[in-house]
Amino acid sequence: MLKEERQGRILEMLRAEGKLVATDLSVALGVSEDTIRRDLRELAEAEKLRRVHGGALPRSVMSGTHRARRHQASAGKVAVARAAVGLVENGQVIVMDGGTTALEVVRHLPVDLEATVVTHSPTTAAALAEHPTVEVVVIGGTLSKDNILAVGAETVEAYSNVNADLCLQGIWSIHSEVGISHPHFEEACVKRAMIESADRVVALASAEKLGTASSFVVAPASAFTHLVTERGVPEEILNPFRDLGLKVLKG
Repeated sequence: MLKEERQGRILEMLRAEGKLVATDLSVALGVSEDTIRRDLRELAEAEKLRRVHGGALPRSVMSGTHRARRHQASAGKVAVARAAVGLVENGQVIVMDGGTTALEVVRHLPVDLEATVVTHSPTTAAALAEHPTVEVVVIGGTLSKDNILAVGAETVEAYSNVNADLCLQGIWSIHSEVGISHPHFEEACVKRAMIESADRVVALASAEKLGTASSFVVAPASAFTHLVTERGVPEEILNPFRDLGLKVLKG
């Protein structure tokens, strides 16, 4: 089997199974583990998968900047936002991050909602400024210009002083075994602090984020209480999250 053919088969198996183990690939494809490791390294360098210890996982397809993500899977983000708003109640303190899914949540909040939102996202705060009865608490820090978010020790410490009822967190990558992960270390630290600040923690994940992995692990998937995703996602993809105790909602 030629290298190109073998690597194509590896990607087909990854799409079908959602996870690859190097030793199993070696047997299935009839080549040495060294060959498989080289294949996985080359495919990772080509950004076609995410290498992990002992194998590989699907790579997140999300773009790096807030501007670029505005145009990705917009229908899915709207569906997720509509479902997530059903968890919002009057009187709550809600922790919310930035990103395009968070902005969709803000757009779908009931006009008569009376709640407090704590956020480290200037864009989320600005959108909430238009809401007549939501109080907005803005957490500061060092501005990440690519994603328009506050990050750093000051941001993490501020969240440690919050006792929220609900955390609505946009997700870059979520995998039932790897957990929640993110490509940027400092943002991963802030997301971890958000999770620890709230009673109920909701992962907002459109379909393309499910079963993928990024560089820095935020928390195990079991740290979340809810997973909100799109209608039409196959049950075999969602059942591993249910097995971990997450309540799955579809928009």
